[in-house]
Amino acid sequence: MNRGQPWKLGERSVKYPLLQGGMGIGISLGGLAGAVAREGGVGIISAAQIGFREPDFDSNPLEANLRAMEKEYEKARATAPDGIIGFNIMVAMNHCEAYVKKAVQLGADLIVSGAGLPTELPAWVKETENKTMLAPIVSTEKAAKVILKYWWKKHHVVPELLIIEGPQAGGHLGFSEAQLRELEQEDYRNEIRKILDAVKSYEEVSGCRIMTAVGGGIDTKEKADSVFELGADAIQVATRFVTTEECDADQRYKEAYLKAGKEDIAIVKSPVGMPGRAILNPFMKRVIAGEKISHSCHGCLHGCQPQQIPYCITDALIHAVKGETDEGLLFCGAKAWKATRIETVKEVIESFF
Repeated sequence: MNRGQPWKLGERSVKYPLLQGGMGIGISLGGLAGAVAREGGVGIISAAQIGFREPDFDSNPLEANLRAMEKEYEKARATAPDGIIGFNIMVAMNHCEAYVKKAVQLGADLIVSGAGLPTELPAWVKETENKTMLAPIVSTEKAAKVILKYWWKKHHVVPELLIIEGPQAGGHLGFSEAQLRELEQEDYRNEIRKILDAVKSYEEVSGCRIMTAVGGGIDTKEKADSVFELGADAIQVATRFVTTEECDADQRYKEAYLKAGKEDIAIVKSPVGMPGRAILNPFMKRVIAGEKISHSCHGCLHGCQPQQIPYCITDALIHAVKGETDEGLLFCGAKAWKATRIETVKEVIESFF
């Protein structure tokens, strides 16, 4: 790939082959996504409980979230009128279909979807005339083959973009805890190669170009170069953008990253049973010690059983984004401890190219 040329994503061109990963709750909203798009990357707004600041969030979370999606998209679009701006919408979210349709209605350029396999995503957007690009997230060759085969067989489409998210990513991870312990970096490079081979086979079957992006632990130009050498078209970067001026999180959230050491970052278990990576703050240490944190239910994730979980992930993430960092869940990538200062989005993007 010639990285001196604009990256072609669907029918759009973008200056840098870089997607900013979606981070919720409230970490990547219109401020961060708009800034990334303005500087020539792809800005992604996290739709996860995006309406947490709306006055009716507790009583009517669906309407609050849909309303906030529009507010944050308009904010990002005002910052980057000609940039590529999309939403990250998790499969595991209740009302996922409604959020997807809202993103399309708003004119989002891209929908990124993971935390489960987005098997029905094409069906939810096909009835519209908007050309919203679709980007499922996968972590393994098996998952890539399942989604490519299913989309082609049932919907007769392939993704415009396939995002390959590795074991060093932050937040919920598409691996078992055993896989996370066993996977070495070279092992995962082999997995990436297998996924890229699967992509090529479906390009041949469909006659369509499928772009690919690799994310998870990409924090330097050298790491970016290594995935471009494998044949990826772009990189996905999230953690590096947390410690930027434009990130939507509270300043105390950003400072928690700056204070964290390598030993403070660990694999933890989400209330819905998925492994994730987070900072070992006082809240998480209480959870690991077996304490059950009292909570309400916001109906955020299907499969969640409120009476059985040790804490509410929505409450924990909202505490964090508001700066109540000792009481919240601070998701992060494996390299979060390397952050030493607050940067600008422009500085972060240019550091990779």
